Amino acid sequence: MGAAMRRIQAGNALSAFGLGFTVPYLYVYVAQVRGLGASTAGAVLAVFAMAALVVLPFTGRVIDRRGPLSVLITGAVLASSGASVMGLAANVETAVLAAVLLGAGTAVMQPALATMIVWCSTPSTRTRAFATQFFLANLGLGVGGLIGGQIVDEDRAGSFTLLFSVEALMFLVLAGTAATVRLPRPASIPGAAANTSADRSVKNPGGPRAMLRHRAMVQLCVLGFVLFFACYGQFESGLAAYGTEAAGIDPAALGVALAANTAVIVVAQFVVLRLVERRRRSRVIAAVGLIWTVAWLMAGYAGLGHGSATMATAAFISTYALFGLGEAMLSPTVAPLVADLAPVSAVGQYNSAFALVKQLALALGPAVGGPMGAALPGPYIVTFVLFSLGITVLALRLGRRLTPVQDQPSLAPASRLVARHTPETAPEPAAAH
Repeated sequence: MGAAMRRIQAGNALSAFGLGFTVPYLYVYVAQVRGLGASTAGAVLAVFAMAALVVLPFTGRVIDRRGPLSVLITGAVLASSGASVMGLAANVETAVLAAVLLGAGTAVMQPALATMIVWCSTPSTRTRAFATQFFLANLGLGVGGLIGGQIVDEDRAGSFTLLFSVEALMFLVLAGTAATVRLPRPASIPGAAANTSADRSVKNPGGPRAMLRHRAMVQLCVLGFVLFFACYGQFESGLAAYGTEAAGIDPAALGVALAANTAVIVVAQFVVLRLVERRRRSRVIAAVGLIWTVAWLMAGYAGLGHGSATMATAAFISTYALFGLGEAMLSPTVAPLVADLAPVSAVGQYNSAFALVKQLALALGPAVGGPMGAALPGPYIVTFVLFSLGITVLALRLGRRLTPVQDQPSLAPASRLVARHTPETAPEPAAAH
């Protein structure tokens, strides 16, 4: 791992650490601590998501034209401002403004960070780089959440102000760390030219229309939507509602389940990486679909079976743990695949498009899963068992669209040329394909 990559990963971990301080407590803070009510808290969370949906369609083109570093720094500063404002939000208007800044800032940071990782890696090192990013992000969120839980006090608004101040500071640390990176601009991303020519539907490597003609990327986006809708979009809404309403799980057990999810990711990430990095990505993603099918069946047993409360709780916690295992398998496969499908001149646009798909799934997942999990437990479980099996089918279909190297990067010959340095403020135009 080079110096640039180390700084990128360190900044990513610290910003996740800051997010961990506030993410579990945002709803409680707005609704109860500031006394703005449940409807306002729901609106703030909706605005947070909508801000991301508004800015992401424009983010990719800016990244490709101006470079990811300036976009990352801008996003980090916006997010820091949003966190600072949220810590002082005593009325609806201020809370909504803070949500806009936080949502927009954190949204543009995702594809910018992903593009920086692409620029500083090759297909052979990219799998491990994205796995490391995912590992450090989850570790940072987990540690931040644990420390934040010791500080937070619902009877003292000042304790929440401290949490948001720490978050704001961590975003500024990310911006400062990123500003010290001497970022290489790839003269060519190994394999990118082959990626473009391999899919003859790509007539022009830039722009949304060209991306829509890139069949492999479209299939990956559909697969990504199902992945995020069926897992991340259910964690804190549908699955939580199902667990407490249908399964009778103690709310405190939800925290244990989330901790089990994080623990599995942290413990298993690099063990899993050794197992999957020399295997076909499509087969790994297909296996995730089967693992998550078992996870949903375990959830079904917790709520619809006739076991004891202890067995139901154990099954419910196992559901989250199995989700964590699947997430650890996805981190070294999906994000690097987006990068390997992208033409050199459109890496930012491809990363932003996939981030937009993820955000849509995260917005729709709670809206669909929450009411179903609480009121229709049987259909809820059946629906997401089918979604998980759909992941397996979609992954195998995607594999037929990929080139051998895209599906299994370990087949690529080693390349000595990774990148050449140019000023970040004026990157040289990428070669046309």
